[in-house]
Amino acid sequence: MSSAAGRPVPTPHEGGTRAPFGRRVIALVIDWASCLLIVHGLIGSVVELSPSAFSFAPLGLLFLLNVVGVTLGGATFGHRLMGLQVVPLHGEWVTPLRAAARAALLCLFIPALVVPGDDGRGLHDRAAGTRITRR
Repeated sequence: MSSAAGRPVPTPHEGGTRAPFGRRVIALVIDWASCLLIVHGLIGSVVELSPSAFSFAPLGLLFLLNVVGVTLGGATFGHRLMGLQVVPLHGEWVTPLRAAARAALLCLFIPALVVPGDDGRGLHDRAAGTRITRR
């Protein structure tokens, strides 16, 4: 149940093994890049956006895709590509409210990088009561 460094590691019957920090960062970069491509490639060519709306549209799309992906499938596009899954600490699935809270804090980006505890969860996962595991 704990690693050699004394950190608690979830067992497979508890929902998988803890996801490495590098994979989580790469998944976030994939999600962000896909949101930029969608906004600049698809939406930008169809709809005329003001410069301020154009700069916040990828962030809004990141929020939306995180809420929908984590609620319905337990993962975003980037999580799926990196073999990761968002699981709740308690309960069977991540509720839309938890997914929205997690996504809102993730859009601030700083809570995702701050990992205060030994379990490797960011502040956004702590607030939402979730964790990211390998599949």
